[in-house]
Amino acid sequence: MNRSIDGRESMFVANEHNFLKLVIRNKTNLSLLERLPNLELPDWYLVAGCLFQTVWNELSGFPAEHGIQDYDVFYCDCEDLSWEAEDKVIKRCTKVFSDLGVDVQVRNQARVHLWYEHKYGAPCPQMHSSREGIDSFLNQSSCFGIRSHTDRHFDVYAPYGFTDLFNMVMRPTCNRNTPDVYYRKAQRWSQVWPKLKVLAWPDVSPVTSKVWV
Repeated sequence: MNRSIDGRESMFVANEHNFLKLVIRNKTNLSLLERLPNLELPDWYLVAGCLFQTVWNELSGFPAEHGIQDYDVFYCDCEDLSWEAEDKVIKRCTKVFSDLGVDVQVRNQARVHLWYEHKYGAPCPQMHSSREGIDSFLNQSSCFGIRSHTDRHFDVYAPYGFTDLFNMVMRPTCNRNTPDVYYRKAQRWSQVWPKLKVLAWPDVSPVTSKVWV
């Protein structure tokens, strides 16, 4: 049994099997994973909040889609870094997912470096795979990706494992020097998932962060 942050035993062992089991309880995740293979996007993954927040919802006793603002899809096309090419992919996906009634954010990881510093105030090297994009998340228990195949086989990418996720622990990766972005996310997520335990960014406490109030 996995032990939760309040000391109680969880019915879910922190492993890939249970991760997948909980993630697909969110019907939107399942629908996306069923449709994405047919789009044939290069190196695609369904990533981030729609995955780990679905697990948090199950552990918190909330509906599967509670608090999930959008659904993120990464792909990586290093051959064409133009906005026009990415926009064409976004429009294709919007059409395919239009009936789901959710915001699906589709981003080419190979061109993130072209806009990241302007948006977040820190440089970002060019990435050459979607896994590099997942690795760059600021919270270790955000670092998940799932890719499905037409035979319903799933590939899971989880570079930091599952323990923090199932214990509802938010731990900084420090991969990018953006502690204020980390604490901004922590502040919102703590309000939506009160059981979440937020670990401090090294040498930057919530008190000294500009965004934590």
